[in-house]
Amino acid sequence: MLAWAVVRPFGLPEAVMAVPAAAVAVATGAIGLDHARAEVARLGPVVGFLAAVLVLAHFCDVEGLFTACGAWMARWARGRPVRLLTAVFALASAITAVLSLDATIVLLTPVVFATAARTGVRPKPHVYACTHLSNTASLLLPVSNLTNLLAFAASGVSFTRFAALMALPWLAAIGAEYLVFRRFFARDLAASAPSPGVGEPPALPLFALVTVGCTLAGFVVTSAFGVEPAWAALAGALVLAGRALARREASALSVVRAAAPAFLAFVLALGVVVRAVVDNGLADALGHVLPGGTGLLALLGTAAVAAVLANLINNLPAVLVLLPLTAPAGPGAVLAVLLGVNIGPNLTYAGSLATLLWRRIVHQHEHGVDLKEFTRLGLLAVPAALVPAVVALWGALHVV
Repeated sequence: MLAWAVVRPFGLPEAVMAVPAAAVAVATGAIGLDHARAEVARLGPVVGFLAAVLVLAHFCDVEGLFTACGAWMARWARGRPVRLLTAVFALASAITAVLSLDATIVLLTPVVFATAARTGVRPKPHVYACTHLSNTASLLLPVSNLTNLLAFAASGVSFTRFAALMALPWLAAIGAEYLVFRRFFARDLAASAPSPGVGEPPALPLFALVTVGCTLAGFVVTSAFGVEPAWAALAGALVLAGRALARREASALSVVRAAAPAFLAFVLALGVVVRAVVDNGLADALGHVLPGGTGLLALLGTAAVAAVLANLINNLPAVLVLLPLTAPAGPGAVLAVLLGVNIGPNLTYAGSLATLLWRRIVHQHEHGVDLKEFTRLGLLAVPAALVPAVVALWGALHVV
């Protein structure tokens, strides 16, 4: 399943292999039918939440939000590479946190390419920032990443407490990444660029911004009243999709495509297969490796195991495997796993599906990605971001 997701032969979706694989797992008795149904039922609300967020991000793009972001970056940078990198870090972090890492990869990366060309600066540091921040900056909110949604469901904390606990680790990880990027890409950032004419900025998409703001407020309100935050995400998605349909800027089919149904089926099938693997011995093996407790050293060990596992089997299966093992220790251990599976994938291409998708988009723009350079950057950035983030989480657990 993972090999198919990485290669995607003939451009076929991940579900083409995943759904039959799940069926084989059930048919061969690797997992009972009742257990498979229970796993699908457990993941159902999470997948629904993901679909709503994907639709929300897509129609923010239709409203012109990302075009406006590109224009703002160009005007603020004015041909200075360091200023553009700072702007990319700020926007990518905000977009990833609020609209999910998929929005940063699919929608912001092409905008960053266009902005770099428009301002005359070398694109490499800014494009690499998109993939690193799609992982690292996805720590803040449950909606930022599918791994977050799974950890949120397993942690037992409210939406607001999740955000409060992860705010300091989020800032620490992003700050560490920024310092690493400034050092690693010092030559590219020092290259002079012509002073471009940026022209008039496009109109600010107020409707999209207000809808996103109301959706975020809805997450807080629904969480406070014990209602699934997915309903707030659905409301925001329906508002933007309904507006696009009314203005004939979208069709019912485009709304369905925006929800990525094939990818949602892949997630459900992957959950069934991973549950089968866990039930047939992996849980026992990892149980001997994972440290117990929520002290600083235990949290560092848990995050390290999660980061390594994410690079071995991809971060989505890794979080599905590790959450049942760490949930009994409390939210601290669960969130340490989340730090590992979100920051760790910056080390290799296969660490997360977002990185694989980013590589495909970069190749579409005829910009090469050097494997050695990508790995060297990851070897510096992953430990530099993971260690302070875990220390910040340990502190937050004692304060929040």
